[in-house]
Amino acid sequence: MDFGGAALGGGAAAGAGVDVMSWYMGIPVVSRVYLTGAFLTTAACAVDIVTPFSLYYNWDLIFQEGQFWRLITSYLFFGAFSVDFLFHMYFLVRYCRLLEEGDFRGRTANFVLMLTFGVAFMTLIASYTSIHFLGSALTFMMVYVWGRRNEHVKMSFLGFFSFHAPYLPWVMLSFSVLLGNSVTTDLIGILVGHCYFFLEYVYPVLAEVRGWRLRRIMEPPAILHWLCGSYQHIPEHQEEEEPHLHQD
Repeated sequence: MDFGGAALGGGAAAGAGVDVMSWYMGIPVVSRVYLTGAFLTTAACAVDIVTPFSLYYNWDLIFQEGQFWRLITSYLFFGAFSVDFLFHMYFLVRYCRLLEEGDFRGRTANFVLMLTFGVAFMTLIASYTSIHFLGSALTFMMVYVWGRRNEHVKMSFLGFFSFHAPYLPWVMLSFSVLLGNSVTTDLIGILVGHCYFFLEYVYPVLAEVRGWRLRRIMEPPAILHWLCGSYQHIPEHQEEEEPHLHQD
């Protein structure tokens, strides 16, 4: 923190406030929106503005009663303010941000598509289970994808033993078992993360090697690029002339 203003009355507190805001605004936009939504949803439940009973995932209430907001809120509520909540927020912010600033830097539409794929797949699976809140599964999905994309990164668990990044979700899963928590939600996140990793990073390589016509499946539609500010329209005549311009 910046204590440069400590000589002035209240300067340190003001500097701390500025640093917190700078940290918050430094989070990439998609990660910041998700963090804000999760925090505000939990805060609203803490002060009884809303109740968790109006947030959880339930197929009948969504598609028969028209309570479609549950498709979103079931991914935003992480329980009451507690150590467990802070634990989830830490992993959410850390790995959501690492993905958005790493593999998806400059590819916001692709990152949104990844989250949309995860939400859609997990929602479908949740329809056949008794899981009502899926935010933890989405976090596990991001941890899994980040781990697979950074396989040479070494990590340490509580300083006891070291392992490589791809094993991180399994270490977290084991820790959850030791705490006596259900692992169904976490396993769903790992499963969906593996499916996304295959479609985004493995399938295109296989398609190119084997000469398949469909090279990429996880390609954002033009409207998603437009919404994320990354849409670039290239006229057909420009596409035809572009190879000629580079010939010398």
